[in-house]
Amino acid sequence: MFAWFQRLLPKRGNFFELFDAHAAVTLKAAEATTKIFAGDGDIDALIAEVKDYEHQADDITRTVLQTVRVTFLTPFDRSAISDLINRMDDAIDAMDAALTAVSLYGVRSFAPDMHAMSKLMLEASRVSVEAMQLLRDVARNGPRLHTLTERLVRLEGEVDGLHEQGLRRLFEKHHHEGGDAMQFVVDREIYKHLEKISDAFEDVANEIDGIVIDHA
Repeated sequence: MFAWFQRLLPKRGNFFELFDAHAAVTLKAAEATTKIFAGDGDIDALIAEVKDYEHQADDITRTVLQTVRVTFLTPFDRSAISDLINRMDDAIDAMDAALTAVSLYGVRSFAPDMHAMSKLMLEASRVSVEAMQLLRDVARNGPRLHTLTERLVRLEGEVDGLHEQGLRRLFEKHHHEGGDAMQFVVDREIYKHLEKISDAFEDVANEIDGIVIDHA
């Protein structure tokens, strides 16, 4: 009976292709998000573009989680696969949340620190694309994967620094110059969402490190 059941299950899921696809969609979303914070292009059109990418990423995540439940042989532990794709999805979800705030409050100009944070987010997306491609052979690519995860962690630290700097400048501007209190609240919320994007990429790095430790 068990052998019959095994024959019904997919032998191996296309997890690597799905990881690649999710990372690629996230990179496209990061490119569009960075354009927004650079003031480059039609903000409303770019926000709509990112939301479409976020929906695509959700579809990929759902496919991974469904596939891992019915696949008999998986390249990594099932929980590692599920955790990795969920952390990847957290990153694009955080981008969507940041842009939802931008749209909701009608923000049309951004502080230089926000733009700098978005550029680091874009770099983290590119690093993640390379990392996903290397997961096909963890044993051989372990050292390079470790270098990439270290880079993601360093980027998160740089974003934290920009976040603190941005909030300090924001407070000083509104405290000393008598700025709009509502604008302070809005900008602080956007800073928070941008920081969460980098936190999510750091979580991706931690998941990759766990896989490398188990399989390299």
